[in-house]
Amino acid sequence: MTFSLPRVVILGRPNVGKSTLFNRLCGQRRALVGDEPGMTRDRLYAPAEWLGKPFEVIDTGGIIPADKELIPIEIFRQARKAIEEAAHLILVVDGREGVVPLDEEMAQLLRRTGRPLSLAVNKVDAEQHAPLAAEFHRLGIKNIFPISAEHGLGVDDLLDHVTADFPSASTSVDENEETEPSNEPSVGSSEHPIHVAIIGRPNVGKSTLLNRLLNEERSIVSAIPGTTRDAVDVEVERDGLHFRFVDTAGIRRKGKTKLLAEKLSVIQARKHLERADVALLILDAQEGVTALDTHIGGYAHESRRSVIIVVNKWDAIRKGPATTRDFTREIRGGMKYLDYAPIVFISALRGQRVGNLLQAIAQVAEGRRMRITTSEMNRFMEEVDFERVTSPAGRPTRLYYLTQAGVAPPIFIAFANRSGKLHFSFERFLENRIRERFGFTGTPIVIKSKARR
Repeated sequence: MTFSLPRVVILGRPNVGKSTLFNRLCGQRRALVGDEPGMTRDRLYAPAEWLGKPFEVIDTGGIIPADKELIPIEIFRQARKAIEEAAHLILVVDGREGVVPLDEEMAQLLRRTGRPLSLAVNKVDAEQHAPLAAEFHRLGIKNIFPISAEHGLGVDDLLDHVTADFPSASTSVDENEETEPSNEPSVGSSEHPIHVAIIGRPNVGKSTLLNRLLNEERSIVSAIPGTTRDAVDVEVERDGLHFRFVDTAGIRRKGKTKLLAEKLSVIQARKHLERADVALLILDAQEGVTALDTHIGGYAHESRRSVIIVVNKWDAIRKGPATTRDFTREIRGGMKYLDYAPIVFISALRGQRVGNLLQAIAQVAEGRRMRITTSEMNRFMEEVDFERVTSPAGRPTRLYYLTQAGVAPPIFIAFANRSGKLHFSFERFLENRIRERFGFTGTPIVIKSKARR
């Protein structure tokens, strides 16, 4: 039996503390928090639990219904989609500022939805400030809770009310389902989805790709660079495999980020990259390989993520017999350190070759966790002629034994006739032979050496 978690949606005007409450409910710093209005734009999902009752909490951007600018319109549209999925709505207001016209407009809008609705009067940081909530009765919302999202005051009372009718975790499991402990889940299973970070500079089509993979608009897409700020993550199932995609903010060079929101979003993008199994490095086919593309590719390589280079907007390029080959040569020339990364040409806007991309992700994720047995490695050692690879001093490096010590990424220990790091040329030769023999597509290989005593 599939069990759908009830969803709690947090709404309100900009800068009232919605993301702080969201982080408090899900127990992690998932959403960006700062004093600048408009930190959150896309809707964010995270699991939460209160007194044994699991639910999903959704954060939305600050809503200004009457604003006709592109970003506010898209934020409002994202919020309306979240409302359609909600089991309970929480309208957050600022207790220190009192009732403002935008709060009245929001309250009227949410009452008309017919969804269960609670009012969280935020920034009530001490009990003596609780009377600040009295003014908000005029909004016509029955259930009012003075809270401090930052310090957690009053949040327990709010959650008691919101989750009162939610099922407990024990009722979410079908009695006929298997409850015996199982073997360790395989990569790509629902228990262990493949974590994929979508990275790249601003405005190369990262959010468009996420929306195409979902067949819905989860991320706001616009021609304005830096539209995405929070990392938007979502799970997708295709052909029996489970993926968790994270759409990160466009990464810029440190000196180019001015606003606090932009700086925090770049830091968060790099954090999500560190947690991923596979990084999709998105390039813009119309602009070619830029210096910033190579800079971001370096982040992915240094973090030892598996990498797929995705050339987006390929539909806008006039095709010719040498077009793909020439672009591939340009990428390989500018990103020599990513020579192990496969290249996929797509159009996220039109959905062209996106299926090929999913197949490449599955292949790379499998290679990242592949383990070679000792017997296979012994046969490999017998097949390779190491004698013709020498150091600059002319003294040959003799390799006695090679074993795989870890996965994700693959780590090999080489026992040689000398101590210290293997010479670059020998290490490169060994890595190339390993790839030729076993694959490891899209995955960096780490080789450590030890002197045999």
